[in-house]
Amino acid sequence: MVAVLQRVSEGRVKVDKEIVGEIGKGLVILLGIFENDTVQEADKLADKTVNLRIFNDKDDKMNLSLKEVGGKALVISQFTLCADYKKGRRPNYLMAAKPQKAEELYLKYVDRIFSAGIKVQTGEFGAMMDVDIMNSGPVTITLDTKLLSKA
Repeated sequence: MVAVLQRVSEGRVKVDKEIVGEIGKGLVILLGIFENDTVQEADKLADKTVNLRIFNDKDDKMNLSLKEVGGKALVISQFTLCADYKKGRRPNYLMAAKPQKAEELYLKYVDRIFSAGIKVQTGEFGAMMDVDIMNSGPVTITLDTKLLSKA
């Protein structure tokens, strides 16, 4: 499982030109789910997301987490993060989880973030979406459960 966290001052997602999710200060999270990902990985990734210290404190140092600043999360499913681009010029997505499994783990990740006390908005799983991001910093962090398990 891989998540691209973007610290934002605001973010929104639209489906068919209608806003389906919108936040102010917080994280826009693009989430890719691989076929071999598990519920345990979703839990671990959500915990890391909520507690990662990437927001500025009063001294302008990145010492505060999403939870500590009372930020919100906008979680967008994005299977293209699972692209295999080693061969040729056209990526394939065979390593991405099938829709049923991906949606189950996506919802587990969202629920775990919500359970940590974070207000969560989402896109529409499987839909074509337009995402507006006002990146703050800019700060963009990639989390990968393959790397988390080695820590």
